[in-house]
Amino acid sequence: MNNRFVSLWFRHLTTDRLTLRRPELQQLPFVFAAPVRGRKVVTAANPIAEAQGITAGTTAADAMAIVPDLQVIDDIPGQGAKLLKALGEWCIRYSPLIAIDLPDGLILDVSGCAHLWGGERDYLKEIVTRLRSKGYDVRGAIADTVGTAWAVARFGRVKPIIGPGEQANALLSLSPAALRLEPVTLERLQKLGFYSIRSFIGIRRSMLRRRFGQDFLLRLDQALGNENEPLQLLHPVEPYQERLPCLEPIRTATGIEIAIKMLLEKLCRRLQSEGKGLRTAILRGYRVDGQMIQTDIGTNCASYHTDHLFKLFELKIALFEPDLGIELFTLEASKIEDIPPEQEALWSPEGCGLADARLAQLLDKLANKIGAGNIHRYLPQERYWPEQSLKPALSLKDKPSATWRTARPRPSLLLSKPERIEVTSLIPDYPPMLFIYKGEVHHIKKADGPERIEREWWLDEGPHRDYYQVEDQEGRRYWLFRSGHYSEEQSQWYIHGFFA
Repeated sequence: MNNRFVSLWFRHLTTDRLTLRRPELQQLPFVFAAPVRGRKVVTAANPIAEAQGITAGTTAADAMAIVPDLQVIDDIPGQGAKLLKALGEWCIRYSPLIAIDLPDGLILDVSGCAHLWGGERDYLKEIVTRLRSKGYDVRGAIADTVGTAWAVARFGRVKPIIGPGEQANALLSLSPAALRLEPVTLERLQKLGFYSIRSFIGIRRSMLRRRFGQDFLLRLDQALGNENEPLQLLHPVEPYQERLPCLEPIRTATGIEIAIKMLLEKLCRRLQSEGKGLRTAILRGYRVDGQMIQTDIGTNCASYHTDHLFKLFELKIALFEPDLGIELFTLEASKIEDIPPEQEALWSPEGCGLADARLAQLLDKLANKIGAGNIHRYLPQERYWPEQSLKPALSLKDKPSATWRTARPRPSLLLSKPERIEVTSLIPDYPPMLFIYKGEVHHIKKADGPERIEREWWLDEGPHRDYYQVEDQEGRRYWLFRSGHYSEEQSQWYIHGFFA
């Protein structure tokens, strides 16, 4: 597969940006200017000012003499580079390999990307149209080499897509400036009457080197594809990364779940084939509005098991805000480790279980080290009251008579007996605003509930419980409940468990 590159040229990069921020300048001529050797010199002009003969390099005084109502704005050093970086990050939805081309362009390595948009013509049209809709005057071109794509984007007049191997023919009619040569070299070429690349491309290389130097030949070879041109990528691609472009923007939690599963399946399949597992992974979503959102997970041990990793991401889907929609997902395994073969036995169905004699031997060793009273196994029990919904197993041979209830979340640590707390809350069914437990005040920032659990009236009498899941300002989560209905005379609150 041939390498293919897109060159994007923002003809009025900084002035377009200012026009977007200050719409009142849209119909006015204005320029950016910066001090150079004691004079203010124009660094960029908007299209209206250019149409009246003002270009970069003109002194501000001369420019104001040509256009009396010209607005001169102080140039901010580095603003072009910052803007290109932001635009490059937005373009990652089209290719992961993007380089900033100062002072006013971007280079995209699009090898193998265009077919996702139906071909190179539709692909380039999509990029240019989207950028123009955002208010930027942009031109683009596709070619086998960075040099040819750059030349056609800025100097081409016929077609923006140069077919594979056609870069030489595309360059012949262009000005020598299309080769990104130094001003001194361009001036020398003009004096010798070389006004197009055709006029010197057939001259012997030794003569060109002697007259114009090695840099001249390097630029020519890079444009023709005889010399590789390294790119300083905006975001170096991680070796373990998967991408998922979306035909339509994804806005729902279900769509995000499907995207995560698809990315994990591809990534984990590769990790498994190489005997590796991830320790940290970063999920990024590139939204329609140009914003990038991300979340990450971490594991204690390297893993390539899709179900396990998906459950970790599933906890964070609610915080992954799609807004108007996500059009590209990327999943990056930022830290990976080798997986030792013995670890796999823990995941295989036949590798471990209650009937495995090795488990009993392990428990015997632990019991002799830490005491048998510190090892517990619980089985579900068909009772409504939380502290009565489980029972201790007497041996490994005990089988559950019921299934665990998983419809509602339950704390990882459940107190054997609920403990009284002091609560400040609104009425009638609002969660607490704060509670005091063991002398510590917990201000509640998030809450979910109530979940009512009725007492088993055929066994004993008493009030029901209204449970709430709450999170305090430190991010700690608790399971609280109010006993019975709210009353102004008496309202008793309890803490019953702690979430991980």
